[in-house]
Amino acid sequence: MSGPIRPPWAGPLGLYHPGTTVIHRAPAGFKLACLALFAIAVVAVRGPLSALAFLGVALLAQLVARLPWHRTTRGLVPALLTAALIGVYQWWARGWATAVEVAVDLVALVLLAAVVTATTRADTLLDALARLARPLRHVGLRPETFALAVGLFLRTIPVLARMSLETRDAARARGLDRNPRALLVPAAVRMVAHARATGDALAARGLDEN
Repeated sequence: MSGPIRPPWAGPLGLYHPGTTVIHRAPAGFKLACLALFAIAVVAVRGPLSALAFLGVALLAQLVARLPWHRTTRGLVPALLTAALIGVYQWWARGWATAVEVAVDLVALVLLAAVVTATTRADTLLDALARLARPLRHVGLRPETFALAVGLFLRTIPVLARMSLETRDAARARGLDRNPRALLVPAAVRMVAHARATGDALAARGLDEN
């Protein structure tokens, strides 16, 4: 008998946690700029010690924002699994120092991104993205379209996660939780249907012309 269905990670735009901390009150554009600079630093600065320092910065931001740890750790599970796999490969291919650097850098970046999205309302975040994307007008791309695309992408993450978990729980209830076909095929069908429904909704509003 299968256990209760666990609530999936709400995804970047579903992770917002109200608060009054200095990070919550900071402008969305400023937080996005800091996140971008942090990502550049993560890529540019090499070594396991620097990676641990970056992780310390992300953890400090988490503490300052006073976010519930259980919500953040639930959202970090995919990143931790990915980091573990990449770390094992890097350890085998290039040694332990590179493995630690790459894996910890990834976790630090994802954690800080989670802090930014958890302390910023979705509409505020998308408005900031639209403002930052204004230079794209010069290459023929509307900033509003760019922000909409990013918003749709971020909103899709929790939907796909929920579909995957529901498919897994349904397969487990039938005793097929170890059958890849019983997991992948229904999930793929539901994801394609969701993508088509989203496209139809955009077309109905005349948004596919941009």
